Amino acid sequence: MTGYLLRRLAFLVVSLVLASVVLFVLLRMLPGDPANALTSVGASPEQIAAARHSIGSDKPLPEQFTHWTGQLATGDLGTSFVSSLPVGPEVTQRLSVTVPLTLSAFVLAVLIAVPAGFVAAYKRRTWYGALLSGVSQLGIAVPVFWLGMILIAVFALNAGWLPSGGFPQDGWSDPAQAIRSLVLPVVTIALVMSASLIRYVRSATLDVLDSDYLRTSRALGSSFGQAMWRHGLRNASVPVISILGIELASTLLGAVVVESVYALPGLGSLLATGIAQHDYPVIQGVLFVSTLAVLLIGFAADLVQRIVDPRLRHRLSGGVR
Repeated sequence: MTGYLLRRLAFLVVSLVLASVVLFVLLRMLPGDPANALTSVGASPEQIAAARHSIGSDKPLPEQFTHWTGQLATGDLGTSFVSSLPVGPEVTQRLSVTVPLTLSAFVLAVLIAVPAGFVAAYKRRTWYGALLSGVSQLGIAVPVFWLGMILIAVFALNAGWLPSGGFPQDGWSDPAQAIRSLVLPVVTIALVMSASLIRYVRSATLDVLDSDYLRTSRALGSSFGQAMWRHGLRNASVPVISILGIELASTLLGAVVVESVYALPGLGSLLATGIAQHDYPVIQGVLFVSTLAVLLIGFAADLVQRIVDPRLRHRLSGGVR
């Protein structure tokens, strides 16, 4: 297991380096000049050249890349071209909104999807089992921004129970107000995510219900609950864990849509602003942190799978070829 962890960590580092190279190159291939965001309309060529020199975009690309990676090695994400403020503290501040939003929605989606997916599989021949499957299919087709606007209209504008958007300027200094501002965004993401997860949980549960080992356990005298707890739960959870990792990573990356609907000052809105202003340090910082988070999520999901499934650990020890 130690050897596997070392190999996975090495793969994570290599993936992060390659992602940094691709990110840097692709940004420089995009149309537009970041110096335009620093100069007024109708600026002279001399003014534009001075702006390029001030931000270093006139230097050769290898020199720019070396400078950026050198900053990353010290934990510095650079300085914004537009605001001249360090990117690192700004990303950290935005993460204080995006991370609670993503994790809360993920937990709520799992709490909805796991029991609903199990019931949809176990009671697949009943009307409510079919209803759960149908609702999950419908939920996948619902755009997240449309659902967000519906929830705003119902619970914020009509009922007045929750704020329609925004986040307290003082952040989490007033936890109750901060939580209220995240309720609707969390529910929006969780409903869409749970619709997708229900399908995977249902499919994994059906594989277990139709398995020979479950029928054998029942034939030997175990109750359905005992057979599922001893044999079915672990086998059903292995593919679901992989999907959970993918869903969590995609939710973190896709939070920009929900943050835009609810006017939340999260990582997604910072990325959108950076792209609009061609602010390379901001874009690079946000995407680098997001890439690191996705790689860590994938690593954690892979590790949990091997902890849950002894067969995967056996492969690591060379027992299975």
